[in-house]
Amino acid sequence: MTHRIRRRLGATLVLLALAVPPVASAELVVIVSARSPAQGLSSDQVAAIFLGQAGRFPDGLEVVALDQRLGSQERNQFYQQVTGKTPALLKAHWSKMVFTGRGQPPREAADSASVRRMVAENPAMIGYIDRAALDPSVRPVLVLR
Repeated sequence: MTHRIRRRLGATLVLLALAVPPVASAELVVIVSARSPAQGLSSDQVAAIFLGQAGRFPDGLEVVALDQRLGSQERNQFYQQVTGKTPALLKAHWSKMVFTGRGQPPREAADSASVRRMVAENPAMIGYIDRAALDPSVRPVLVLR
């Protein structure tokens, strides 16, 4: 390859890199039903619920965690922000929990709209959605920035 071709190729790659927008991260909110008595939660409390280490809200009421679908941007972002776990570390965590009989991973829903609908219908549920998907049927208990 001549020097001129390498330089053009390099310039082309730089332009392509600049043309591809970075993956935008959504502003996520952890939600409960508008009918739930649960109030604001800390990241540590939410992490304990979603990692199967807490089965109740701080007020003592039962809690059921609801995940976004495996591989979704929201799910990966949520676990990275709240627990610091990558998808691989999360899989290892749940493999250990299931194997030792200490817990089962949260149920999954297809997307933010599905999570919102299921959480709205069940005051014991907690989930996370894109902030843009909020409506009066649910209430945020933690905002992730």
